[in-house]
Amino acid sequence: MRAVRFSAKSVPFVLAFLTIVAYGLLLPLTGFYWDDWSFAWIARFLGPSQFIAAFQGFRPFLGPIFFLTTSLLPANPLLWQIFALLIRFLAAMAAWFALDQVWPQGRRLTLTAALLFLVFPGYSQHWVAFTHINQEWISLIAYLLSFGLSIRAIRGPRTSLAGTAAALVLQCLGLLPTEYFIGLELLRLVFFWAVLSESVEGFGPRLRAALKAWWPYLLLWLINAGWLAYYYGSGVYVSYDLTAAAVATVPSLSELMLVIGDALWKAAFYVWFQVLPLASGSLASPTTIATIAIVGVAFLLLAFYLPRLDLASMSASSKRAGGRASFEIGDRSTQVGYARMAMVTGIAGILLGRVPSLAAGLPLTLQSSFDRLTISMMLGASLWVAGLLEVLIPNLRVRTYLLAGLLALGVGQQFFNANIFRRDWQRQQEIYWQFAWRIPSLKPHTAILTQQMPLDYETDLAMTAAINWMYAADLEPPDLPYAVVYTEKRLGGDVLPELRAGVPMQLPFRTMQFSGSTSQVIAVYVPPNDCLRVFDPAYDDAQTYSRFPESLTAAIPLSDPGRISTDTRTHDLPAPPFSREPAHGWCYFYEKAELSRQVRDWANIIALRAQAADEGHQADDPFEWLPFIEAEARAGDVSWAKQMTRTALALEPRLERGLCALWRRVELTSSDDTRALGADMLAEIHCEE
Repeated sequence: MRAVRFSAKSVPFVLAFLTIVAYGLLLPLTGFYWDDWSFAWIARFLGPSQFIAAFQGFRPFLGPIFFLTTSLLPANPLLWQIFALLIRFLAAMAAWFALDQVWPQGRRLTLTAALLFLVFPGYSQHWVAFTHINQEWISLIAYLLSFGLSIRAIRGPRTSLAGTAAALVLQCLGLLPTEYFIGLELLRLVFFWAVLSESVEGFGPRLRAALKAWWPYLLLWLINAGWLAYYYGSGVYVSYDLTAAAVATVPSLSELMLVIGDALWKAAFYVWFQVLPLASGSLASPTTIATIAIVGVAFLLLAFYLPRLDLASMSASSKRAGGRASFEIGDRSTQVGYARMAMVTGIAGILLGRVPSLAAGLPLTLQSSFDRLTISMMLGASLWVAGLLEVLIPNLRVRTYLLAGLLALGVGQQFFNANIFRRDWQRQQEIYWQFAWRIPSLKPHTAILTQQMPLDYETDLAMTAAINWMYAADLEPPDLPYAVVYTEKRLGGDVLPELRAGVPMQLPFRTMQFSGSTSQVIAVYVPPNDCLRVFDPAYDDAQTYSRFPESLTAAIPLSDPGRISTDTRTHDLPAPPFSREPAHGWCYFYEKAELSRQVRDWANIIALRAQAADEGHQADDPFEWLPFIEAEARAGDVSWAKQMTRTALALEPRLERGLCALWRRVELTSSDDTRALGADMLAEIHCEE
């Protein structure tokens, strides 16, 4: 029976397959995150042309990229997630193309690096697609293609002028829109050195030849560096509070060594096995079990494919190099020589990729939004590991299986990350629908104050975009009708100077601005696993919610539920980006009960409780029983209200003040019989006057 073999033509299909397995399995269950909301809102309500003005104070050359992509693709999260798959595939192909120009006779090495680059497990931000496709990935693909074309130009003199021109244009696209890749330009010189080592003898002549080929790219890089220095110091740049003084700050030697060690440890070693400690923390969870299964299946498929891959089909770059292309071109010493150069280049790439974020004073924190900074380190880290495998493991079969294992762990890590974003998107949709149920409509110029949403990636600016999408179908630029303000982050700053009535509030939002005051706010709280609460000073106070931070409870007296229109029925949220209205669970009944309590419709609250009970729904948090206890005490089953009061106090003693206030209201405003029962209950739970 003839053995199964795969040709080099299969590689793009395998890269596409790995892209889907690593990033696409949960794609329909993911959406918008972080700055995605702001950018998608601009595209939908202000139009693509607004990105030009929106980025004038923040990477001005990004505006045209956003303009182009948003002109072609609507603000639909599913479409942007699909686009992200295509972009990741193209980035892997671009990396393979670039590296194959450097080492055309080391095709196994270059393919190994491209495969590792595709699933690089230190970068978890793939699903923040709208933001990162435009801000980084398009520029990275351009830079990789620039590397490849510039190397091809020095290998083929007949096409050197056209190749150099194309490479310079792509270098501009890689450099100007974002500062992420400003450190990578030195890698081009290293690549030129590696290529010229094949034909130029001696250190001096080779260095001169490399510098002669590099000078146009260096000149463009210096022009860009000069522009950035001017821009940072001009006072126009508003990102990260970066100033010329900050750029000029030089870390001490000990600080620099710590940064270098941290970058090398994380990018060169730890991230490749990161999924193991992450998954071990919850071995019995469905996510962990699914991750382990994905790792196992990916390993088996790669362990079947990679040993049977025959790279003997000669590439154009191999022909130009005059070598014969095969899976194992040349002797072992030649391949090890390529690998050692790849390791040196990889270490340089990791450190050079850390330069921009270090200059901005940003930490390299994995499994957070800051691990987006590893995007400029991915190529170097992948080259390092590819070279290390070649040098340390002479046995090809063992090396191939180890590579399959590393790739499978990378796939598993990305699937693990996808589940984080899936859960975040699901929770987002729950919260937005709870807003819709509790707040059918909202008076303009209302600020929503909250501590922070129980979400992994959404800032108050992201929530501001979503809330305006929900409640402000019509706009009059530059007036932004609504704002979400995280008191934990904003209190004491320009947006929220203090929590006192009548204090003006201003929130800049790209080309728009919210204007209001602390007398035009509602304060809300969303527990991690429970329902949205709109604070009402008539029912809530700081003592009842004493477990919460003062930056939240101090906002309760300012909260004005009167800014919520109660005579408007819940409207369908626009889909996309929001989901269709979900099945009505407990939070639906709670939000509707809170809305009814706002207008003292006790009968409707009693009806909602009965319906919820009939459908098998009940509260997990005793705080959510308060409107139902009060409604039953006033107009329904008083014995149930008394029993639930006792149960609530037993479960949550901090409810005592709220329950005492509740029964005092019952005593003061109800019939004689109910007032007597209220007095009895006040005595039973030891409420002080």
